[in-house]
Amino acid sequence: MTALTQFQRLEATGVWRPHPSERLRDVIVSFGDATLILRDPRSEEPLSHWSLPAVTRLNPGQMPAIFAPGDAEQDEVVEIDDTLMVQAIERVHSAIAASRPHPGRLRGALVWTVVGTAVIAGAIWLPDAVIAHAARIAPPAQRTAVGLSILADMRQATGAPCDRASGAAVLDRLSARLLGPDGRIVVLPATMRGARPLPGRIVVIGDDMIAGEPGPQVAAGHVLAADLAAAQSDPLLEVLQKAGLPAAVSMLTSGELKARAVAGQGTALLLRPAPRPADDALLDRMREAGVPSAPYARSLDPSGETVLALIEADPFRAADPPEPLMSEGEWVQLQQICAR
Repeated sequence: MTALTQFQRLEATGVWRPHPSERLRDVIVSFGDATLILRDPRSEEPLSHWSLPAVTRLNPGQMPAIFAPGDAEQDEVVEIDDTLMVQAIERVHSAIAASRPHPGRLRGALVWTVVGTAVIAGAIWLPDAVIAHAARIAPPAQRTAVGLSILADMRQATGAPCDRASGAAVLDRLSARLLGPDGRIVVLPATMRGARPLPGRIVVIGDDMIAGEPGPQVAAGHVLAADLAAAQSDPLLEVLQKAGLPAAVSMLTSGELKARAVAGQGTALLLRPAPRPADDALLDRMREAGVPSAPYARSLDPSGETVLALIEADPFRAADPPEPLMSEGEWVQLQQICAR
């Protein structure tokens, strides 16, 4: 995007408050790939990543400008007194928003023509077809927005995601290694007994995967399993199936899925067992990521027959150990990500 490319090297100072109960701290604000990155001015370690399409200005027309990562929750804010940076954020935000599909008369007519024809063809076929179509054509930004809505519903039962700065920086690096640049791992202060995939390649784990473990291998195994399960069964499709046909049609025509359409889905997801992909595919994924399967297998139901098979098939059982996922010091930092 031209607007984003123009400002990729732009940086400015700001003050950041990760939570209302914490003090403001100095940060460096810069642009990433459709994200706003807040860094520590001394170590240059990333402290937070905000999606530019979701950034909200809380005090339009006033300086210093106050921004939040979204309009659902405003616990986290950053204040910026640099006029050029403020104008750049608003310009890029507007450019990204303008690039999203905007339904016009033709699109609306086509959608309703398809709906009408499908109603004639059969009321049983219509809902599944429209819902599947809505999930299939949803762009990445829309998927991420739905995933964040599910996460917001989850936090009503668990509390806010863990975000202590030192641990969050380690978590960002682990996310990049396991999921690539488009993925994100979120830790909730809850016992989840596994990981849950959300739309937008967001993988949620509980701090039980971190606090009581000797290393990151168990958490990494569950993250890979959840991400692979999402690749085999689209989480967005599941969300729309539960939200129903009106929500899917609304998303097709307006580009948005209302929060009330997903209310309760995050809490329900917490109560369901973690997804289990096929063992062969999971072992291949673990081999590529350099994650042994034995720690993950031992964290599963010990009475299951597949546990022993996963241990025996560990790709690193008879080979040289893989490159460590992180240092011991980084693991200690990650274990403290939920500390307040």
